[in-house]
Amino acid sequence: MIQLRRPPGQFARVGHRGASALAPENTLAALELAVELGCDMLEFDVLDLVDGTLVLAHSGDLHEVSHGAARGRVRRRDLADLRRVAPGLPTLDEALAFCSDHLPGIGLQLDLKRRGIEAGVADALRRHEVLDRSWVSTFDARSLRRIAELEPQLPRAYTLHYSIASKAAIARAHELDAAVYVWTVDDPRLAEQLVRDGADGIITNDPRIFTMFEA
Repeated sequence: MIQLRRPPGQFARVGHRGASALAPENTLAALELAVELGCDMLEFDVLDLVDGTLVLAHSGDLHEVSHGAARGRVRRRDLADLRRVAPGLPTLDEALAFCSDHLPGIGLQLDLKRRGIEAGVADALRRHEVLDRSWVSTFDARSLRRIAELEPQLPRAYTLHYSIASKAAIARAHELDAAVYVWTVDDPRLAEQLVRDGADGIITNDPRIFTMFEA
């Protein structure tokens, strides 16, 4: 199973939407680049389309998902229509197949962007045999409870912004045997401080920060 809690001084290096500061976010290229730059875990967003397809997308804003190529709402379009303006948009199946085939041993954090996609996500993780190295996060407590019903062994989390991750808060979470992963940290000095304070994982847009403070 995936190791979320880390010993003191050790931490997971997590690429936020892949290496999204350096490549288009939530694309296979961004995921691969994050691993090349030393990440041992990848975070990416999961959203459903009108035809039920699960894709890697942060929001329903087409301008964001198409990287400026079009405007409108993502969920009003099917996959074929979306790919006319966002050709690099991967489905969840494509992303998990890529991770299974090309990124062995890399942890996968799936951030669920809508309630109601839990069963599809759990099925995809089983189908691609990556369940044991995956975990899910969301701001929706009902979504987390649904995941617990579907896959009790699949780790679940609320995402925690670094601004509230004080040393005391991290220590209290550890007392409850909860790992603490903080986002989004693009400053190497801040990342270093959070690791000293006990954070189990640093989620960043730019994985180059890790070499800056580990040198």
